[in-house]
Amino acid sequence: MLNSNEANAAQTTSSAEASQPGAGQFAVHQSPPSMWPDFMTGQVEKPVRVLLVDDDPHMRRVIAQELMADERTMLVAQAGSVREGRKAIKQHEFDVLLVDLQDLGCRIYTFITTLRYLLEAAAEHGKSVCILDRPNPAGRPVEGLTLRAGWESFVGAGPLPMRHGLTMGELARWFIATLKLDVDCQVITMEGWAPDAAPGYGWPIDERSWVNPSPNAPNLSMARAYAGTVMLEGTTLSEGRGTTRPLELFGAPDIDARKVIAEMQAFAPKWLAGCRLRECWFEPTFHKHVGQLCAGVQIHVEDPTHYDHAAFQPWRLQALAFKAIRRLYPDYPLWRDFGYEYEFDRLAIDLINGSPLLREWVDAPSSTPPDLDALTQADEAAWLETRSRFLLYR
Repeated sequence: MLNSNEANAAQTTSSAEASQPGAGQFAVHQSPPSMWPDFMTGQVEKPVRVLLVDDDPHMRRVIAQELMADERTMLVAQAGSVREGRKAIKQHEFDVLLVDLQDLGCRIYTFITTLRYLLEAAAEHGKSVCILDRPNPAGRPVEGLTLRAGWESFVGAGPLPMRHGLTMGELARWFIATLKLDVDCQVITMEGWAPDAAPGYGWPIDERSWVNPSPNAPNLSMARAYAGTVMLEGTTLSEGRGTTRPLELFGAPDIDARKVIAEMQAFAPKWLAGCRLRECWFEPTFHKHVGQLCAGVQIHVEDPTHYDHAAFQPWRLQALAFKAIRRLYPDYPLWRDFGYEYEFDRLAIDLINGSPLLREWVDAPSSTPPDLDALTQADEAAWLETRSRFLLYR
């Protein structure tokens, strides 16, 4: 599979696909004849002016070098974040906004919000956008409640489920259609991406080394579990920050991990499919419970013998862990009340889930797994239907 961060991933316009959904003009480019597609190459005497937004400093330098090596393109500015990108859009004259961001396949990951903001800014200023598409390491499965109206935030860019199953290029298509943006947006697609193929199921293990898209995203196992373990950020439990396995495990000094696992197995065994749970002990070197020995549970999804991509449900698994703790310790101070991602008036767990529904299910003494499924399955089915017309890889 070609790396969309490299110039040989650039591809030419397909007129049949240029009429894909969205209020703005949207094209998908395939089969490159040269380093960059036609819309990104001008003439030597009048080069196309490019503003580059890339979260990876190394790849930003690589792409910048390629742009500067072609006399038909002119790199006018670079940005490594949404704040820098929005500022650069206002400060510089350019023709194309080139966006290269690695998502983790989870609604809460803020690069999705970054993408939305950049598309909105480009539409406001009448600029073209080019998305260098990248693999979704969590693959195509869909899981979780859809963000409810009024719950939009920096960790909730729109009415998506927690695990959305789209690439950044596909998300751009969805944003343009949903927000009715009038913007010229081009996607440089990947070649040969097979999200349902083993052993990577979205991540090309045999072709791409893992490079952390953020400090606590150190490997593919974290990306697979993240749609569930990210909810730990809204709790008093440690999510493993300050250890070598962040967002793959959880725990606290005052819980019995063995009893938690047993309660999970008794209450909703089907939600534990596709992975292995292991009782463990860890001591965070920073963040929650720093310097304290925590009893914990590690979620193992790296072993192909036990990992079942289609069966694994990280969001339900983590919801089940919360429920098990609530059933074992009814008065446990589970929900953390603190300022979270620029929000101070709403609980972090509710912002993360895009509504209070998950928290209310955990706290209700009589709630059952079918109760949560009844809420969630309708959202998941609706999203599968909605997203189908925005898929670029089938």
